[in-house]
Amino acid sequence: MRAVLSATLAAASALVLAACAAQQEAPRTAITVQEPSMTPTSRTAHPYVGMWVTADGHIRQELTADGRYDEARGSRQSAYTGRYTVTGNKIDYVDDTGFTADGVFVDADTLHHGGMIFYRER
Repeated sequence: MRAVLSATLAAASALVLAACAAQQEAPRTAITVQEPSMTPTSRTAHPYVGMWVTADGHIRQELTADGRYDEARGSRQSAYTGRYTVTGNKIDYVDDTGFTADGVFVDADTLHHGGMIFYRER
């Protein structure tokens, strides 16, 4: 019985390792965040730079080309600020306090983030 269990565990482990080895990460669109004392090395533009706004206009989030974001809520300007990275249609945020969040661009003009829907401001 132990031999069968040991062989089964070994086979399952081999399958998991093979699956992990075969899995490839999606190519990333890199945004290099420039510190004031640094010179930019490279930046890859993505199509999502600009202002994103909830339908009621209460939350406004600006994504800048240097990989930073600035979010206003109501009359509170710069309520949240930080950096972001875009990978395909996914966005990952790290605010200046270290809090993290993410979102998905469902199309060129719609962002789902934090349970809210943002629309590109044109």
